[in-house]
Amino acid sequence: MRLLWQMTKERIVAVGLLTQREVTLLGATFDRLWPVEEAPEFQELLDAIDRADEELQATAEPLAER
Repeated sequence: MRLLWQMTKERIVAVGLLTQREVTLLGATFDRLWPVEEAPEFQELLDAIDRADEELQATAEPLAER
């Protein structure tokens, strides 16, 4: 239970997609990864990221025209 408490107190600074080779290069100290097949909400996360990116692009385009 203590690990869960510590994880909820930490700020997430990155989410990424890595190949097995990249995980191997990061080494044993890189211990917080969840294989995509073990993350059923992963597609929902990708969809949310895509929506946020589209919204950002839509608001950035009018600014670029000025």
